[in-house]
Amino acid sequence: MRRRDFLKFQATAALSFGAASLVGFPSGLLAAPNPDIVVVKAGPAAATRAAVEALGGMSAFVKRGQKVVIKPNMSFSASVDSATNTHPEVVRELLVMCTEAGASSVRVLDHAFRRGSTPMEISGILDACNSVVNGVCHNLGESRYFRESPLENAVDMHANAFMTDVLEADVLIAAPVAKSHGSTGVSLSLKGQMGLIQDRASMHSRYSLDTSIVDLCFKLKPALTVIDASRVLSTNGPGGPGKVLTPGEVIASADPVAADAMAVASYEWYGQRIQPRQVAHIAQAHARGLGRMDIENMNVQRLSL
Repeated sequence: MRRRDFLKFQATAALSFGAASLVGFPSGLLAAPNPDIVVVKAGPAAATRAAVEALGGMSAFVKRGQKVVIKPNMSFSASVDSATNTHPEVVRELLVMCTEAGASSVRVLDHAFRRGSTPMEISGILDACNSVVNGVCHNLGESRYFRESPLENAVDMHANAFMTDVLEADVLIAAPVAKSHGSTGVSLSLKGQMGLIQDRASMHSRYSLDTSIVDLCFKLKPALTVIDASRVLSTNGPGGPGKVLTPGEVIASADPVAADAMAVASYEWYGQRIQPRQVAHIAQAHARGLGRMDIENMNVQRLSL
């Protein structure tokens, strides 16, 4: 895959519009399908809503009466400007949209490196969530919140303890911030699912980290991925401080591999451009059929509000 291939990103709606304008042809039959990936440039809340709407709206992912878990990054006791945590407006807008879709319950969960509410408070996510529904945002680390469960389709890591709320949820939404990571190159939606298990240490010491991330995501595959690229921590992630880019974008897809691949291809990492296939867990996820990283062959819609 060559660098010039990435210049092909564009929506295909224009082609459908041209075909629909043919005289005597019923335009409704040529309605363009929902895009595979949406990239929206706008404020965090507006971009989040527009991106999800372009994929068919939250009701395409969350049905009335379903239980939902939203997984943002909220491990670090740092300000929004640090780009170490998901922007609180992104998380809040997802929570609002899930409520509008009729979810019976929504939980915003992470297993932060530090116990207690401090990371959620300093990140601004706790107040943002409480402004919608009080008490839905939690940092869970104690063993009583986890339950051992096997991982089907695993190659390396065959079991772990998962948050009980996640095991019982109907819908999982990944809402990571786009940032670099010293061990895996990037930390996006696939890597972010490590925040929903109890034993992360073994993934670094006992197993291949990249392989076990893919093992994990076969069980914890998000129905919807919304990547916060309003700020991108392009160096010294995941905790920073590092170089922060400000694309002012949100990337959304029903395919977490495609969303991660789009984020990798779209921004600078460690002072250079890299390709999705250069990130081991993304390449493995594609090869094992978890999703697609060949974004140059996918329907990408770009919006600017």
